[in-house]
Amino acid sequence: MKYPRLLLNIRLLLLSLPAVMVLAAADDPPAHRPGCKSRCGDVDIPYPFGIGDQCAIHHGFDLNCTVVNGIERPYDGPFEVTKISVPDAKAWMKMGISWQCGHDARQSVWSDYFTDTPFRFSYVDNKIVVVGCNTLAYMKSEPHIVGCYATCSDDSIPKNGSCIATAGCCEAGVPDDLGYFEAYFNKKYNSSGCGYIAVMEEKAFNFSTTYLDPTKTAFWDASYACLSNNSHCVGSTNGRGSRCKCADGYEGNPYVKGGCIDINECNNRTDPCAAIGGVCQNTQGKFTCLCPPGKHETNGVCVAIPPPLPPSTTTSVPWVMPVVGASVGSLVLVITITCVYLIQERKKLQDIKQRYFQQHGGIQLEKIKSQQGIAFKVFSEAELQEATDKFNEKRVLGHGGHGTVYKGLLTGNIEVAVKRCMSIDERHRKEFGKEMLILSQINHKNIVKLFGCCLEVEVPMLVYEFIPNGTLFRLIHENHGRQISLATRMQIAHQSAEALAYLHSWASPPILHGDVKSSNILIDCDYTPKVSDFGASILAPTDESQFVTVVQGTCGYLDPEYMQTCQLTDKSDVYSFGVVLLELLTRKKPFNFNLDGPEHEKSLVLRFIYVTKEGKLEDILDDQIMNDESMEVVEEVAELAKQCLEMCGENRPSMREVSERLDRLTKSMQHQWAQQNPEEIESLLGESSMASSEVIVNTGNLSIEKEAARGLQWGR
Repeated sequence: MKYPRLLLNIRLLLLSLPAVMVLAAADDPPAHRPGCKSRCGDVDIPYPFGIGDQCAIHHGFDLNCTVVNGIERPYDGPFEVTKISVPDAKAWMKMGISWQCGHDARQSVWSDYFTDTPFRFSYVDNKIVVVGCNTLAYMKSEPHIVGCYATCSDDSIPKNGSCIATAGCCEAGVPDDLGYFEAYFNKKYNSSGCGYIAVMEEKAFNFSTTYLDPTKTAFWDASYACLSNNSHCVGSTNGRGSRCKCADGYEGNPYVKGGCIDINECNNRTDPCAAIGGVCQNTQGKFTCLCPPGKHETNGVCVAIPPPLPPSTTTSVPWVMPVVGASVGSLVLVITITCVYLIQERKKLQDIKQRYFQQHGGIQLEKIKSQQGIAFKVFSEAELQEATDKFNEKRVLGHGGHGTVYKGLLTGNIEVAVKRCMSIDERHRKEFGKEMLILSQINHKNIVKLFGCCLEVEVPMLVYEFIPNGTLFRLIHENHGRQISLATRMQIAHQSAEALAYLHSWASPPILHGDVKSSNILIDCDYTPKVSDFGASILAPTDESQFVTVVQGTCGYLDPEYMQTCQLTDKSDVYSFGVVLLELLTRKKPFNFNLDGPEHEKSLVLRFIYVTKEGKLEDILDDQIMNDESMEVVEEVAELAKQCLEMCGENRPSMREVSERLDRLTKSMQHQWAQQNPEEIESLLGESSMASSEVIVNTGNLSIEKEAARGLQWGR
């Protein structure tokens, strides 16, 4: 099996790593076992990994330290390991790329290599990338077939750094729990030129228009191998591919970290500054010519400084010196007083910030974070001021009942959402640090990740991951001409319910969201929902005294039982989620003050209850999902929403039950489609009408997203 020379960083999840670390912590230090190598080349080898007998926790973490071109490099089987992060439970490895030129296919088959190991491909960090004109390629890993179709349309011009399906580059998501895959090309489309497919770390890939050059039979993107600072990628001397080169003023090996070393031009036999009469001084990557004492530069040449003019013979006025002295003294006094005042004010500000930090539990948070090694950052106010351009109004993403959200850009070009809360009650103020620590440990694909917080202000600020495609409210109510299939709505409903069920049933301690609504559900680029805004959330109460609180939430979503008792429970979230289900079924807002008529016409819940009693459900449904094939599923979802909206909380299902019922309905709908259209499962992979589309096939339950395959919704 031949592979091109392109090496790509592949990020893998170490699913068993956290458990084995707990078992080994009592016997071995966190770095490595005594007598075992802690580094191979420039890569740290932390425990539970190891090199040599009895150095790893078990054989699944054994690595080999191999000398390649005179440099030590760690390997896991045939794959070079470039980095290991135990806190993130991730490892970076270099793997191959599959390619085909014309009908000459080169398929990379890594069958079952990671199946019986602790490793899995990270579906969060990696993407399946296909490059080429008219290239249909896909990865097969039972029960999944995932790939996409890249074309070269006359309407789309390829651009460096932009992966666009109609301009020679497309991407597809990596399935969850992927341990192996096989790469394939559809020869019907790859008739000329070269096409490529690989799984790689998304942020490491940078598309180049040179990849589409029809004269090349393979490409090698050396930028992935240029590890040294002060190095860059250049075209090769034979016109095929590219290579690494140290920057001007540096020499050495650009393929290793620290390999490019500064050239000391001043040590050369020929003094580069002799021609201008200067003295050579070396700097990083270059040199400077300085004029020696007694000379200065004139027109690029060091010349002698002319002697000073003789002192003035003008007679000084007797009163000039006292006046000048008094003025200077006054100026010094003013500057001194100003400096003392500024120092005092700065100290007062620091004292205020420290007091807020302590009030919000910052000391306890830092202590626990340090002990447990949690990747949760406590930001300073200055960092968030800089990230949001001093909270510029142009950076506002939205306003809510609990604060304003700004788009921020942290060091390293990391996009985040910064939320400035408006207020915080006394109980949350005392427990804020502890609650932030708990929320930061929530790791669910359908819940927005909390990166950190700022505690040195009166009301703490929160820093979340940035989701670019807006809210579910905007998708439903502000895009009236846009088609939203029932399959997409079911996916959003099911995955949102899974997130809330996770908070209620699997988080420790359980978490009540408190403000479930469509504007608090963000939509990712592939219509994946992410529950956000935990401003009204509380940890599940442990005694009755903690139930009493100020009723807060959003009109149209509030649980009637919560408004009467002031007791927020998990069934309050169930009621609010029932309203979200109605929005998905009807594309109507929860409350419309502009409508004339009786009260039940303004409230979506009251109108829904009225039409269901009259047996006229069709009067309220969205026309886009009303057809004979889908009505059975729609009616069952409506029945589930009705149960969620029961006045008595005890009669409502739990979020776990809601999630399981939506899962069954989704699978039954997919299974029904597959039985009715078996011939389309294979044809969708090669359908000529596909353009900039992402193919998602699940052969385990014979389900396929037709809209995705035809590019109606998820094409990139």
